[in-house]
Amino acid sequence: MSEEILINVTPRETRVGVVENGMLQEVHVERASRRGYVGNVYKGRVQRVMPGMQAVFVEIGLERAAFLHASDIVRPPLPEGAEAHGNGHTPSISELVHEGQEIVVQVVKDPIGTKGARLSTHLSIPSRYLVLLPHAKTLGISARIEDEGERARLKDVLGGLIGEEGSRLGYIVRTNAEGQSAESLAFDVTYLSKVWRVVQENIARAKVGERVYEELSLPLRSLRDMLTDDIEKVRIDSRETYEKVVKFVHKFMPSLDDRIEHYAGERPIFDLYGVEDEIQRAMKKEVPLKSGGYLIVDQTEAMTTIDVNTGGYLGTRNLEETVYRTNLEAAQAAARQLRLRNLGGIIIIDFIDMSDEEHRRQVIRMLEKGLARDHAKTTVYPMSALGLVEMTRKRTTESLERQLCEPCPACGGRGTVKTAETVTYEIFREITRAVRQFNAEKLLVMASPKVVSRILEEESAAVAELEEFISKSIRFQPEEHYSQEQFDVVLL
Repeated sequence: MSEEILINVTPRETRVGVVENGMLQEVHVERASRRGYVGNVYKGRVQRVMPGMQAVFVEIGLERAAFLHASDIVRPPLPEGAEAHGNGHTPSISELVHEGQEIVVQVVKDPIGTKGARLSTHLSIPSRYLVLLPHAKTLGISARIEDEGERARLKDVLGGLIGEEGSRLGYIVRTNAEGQSAESLAFDVTYLSKVWRVVQENIARAKVGERVYEELSLPLRSLRDMLTDDIEKVRIDSRETYEKVVKFVHKFMPSLDDRIEHYAGERPIFDLYGVEDEIQRAMKKEVPLKSGGYLIVDQTEAMTTIDVNTGGYLGTRNLEETVYRTNLEAAQAAARQLRLRNLGGIIIIDFIDMSDEEHRRQVIRMLEKGLARDHAKTTVYPMSALGLVEMTRKRTTESLERQLCEPCPACGGRGTVKTAETVTYEIFREITRAVRQFNAEKLLVMASPKVVSRILEEESAAVAELEEFISKSIRFQPEEHYSQEQFDVVLL
């Protein structure tokens, strides 16, 4: 499989696209006006304790107070000889923190919609191959490293590297570390120790609301997390960003130096593999399948639903075979769409009903295979009797659509607008209400051209009846800038 990372930089926006076999799989956007906060560490102050929710709101200098749950608070070590609290259950929030208390927190989820950022006091600072856990004394290995021999080797290497320091700090070995040398891991341990020392110094002198550690910018973060031996090329269309990336890669992953390339082509970099077109398509609800079927992707506050339809695909054999083939293709496409659109939380995929148990198993397997390359954590549950597959995908930032779009001003995000007929009858009711309340000799109605046109052409008899009923004349005026649902009844 050929894989490339494309980095497009303009003065106010940076975009990173991950392309596999010529197809866009992921896209990340960072704007200067709205850089994400995930990974940043702040000195905060507890603003409000809510015992009923086992949580607190914390002031960290953002627009909205952030949310911290009791389960995300590091508990102070027990005095020697003391017994654990209630069989290891989380103590009451009031026992852990109090109003006005200063507290060091890390953002684990960006503000999304009307919700403030989600916080944790379990700090974690990632490097290329490791994650430093300053408040944990554990040494963990990523579950994605499955080879037992390799797990044991990594544990031995890291155990030797951290030595006595390991009694104070915890580490997690990331998936990227598989097969890496002791020297590479030693470099990361040294780097993380330096970073943590600086963070501690920053914490000591910071005021409430100040940031004490900032996550890397999007290009560097993307390469830290995604640049592996599988990536053939990283192409960057900005000379300045290219130079920063070269320094970063040379310092942290020197063996991959030769993969970084400055792109100076005349065509915009995102036109190379039709990336720009793919982003536009990712804004649409309908996703066509090669077979003639299609997916309908619906993102709501509560969950995302993906509906699978056969469309015009009839297949060559029987109905069950047609449905099976469509579902297999849909499973692959759905996995890609989740990554591409960065959809998170609860996801329901409504596959077309299949009676064959083996077919159902194969469709789930295809979905899991498609999700295997996803960097976000996913969990897929068995298919229900109705052909529904429930799954979750970890959400840390807004979806692509929520980052690039806003609710339609005409429909307020409903996805539909009232018909011209419905608005016509609303206008008639408003006229009747207005003349009962106020005195006027005549009325002026301003509405969208489509609504006015319908009233004058199809409802002229109704208007005549209404004028007779209220004993007043009504004039209709089309307004180009009015949306279909917008109108004003003016008394003259």
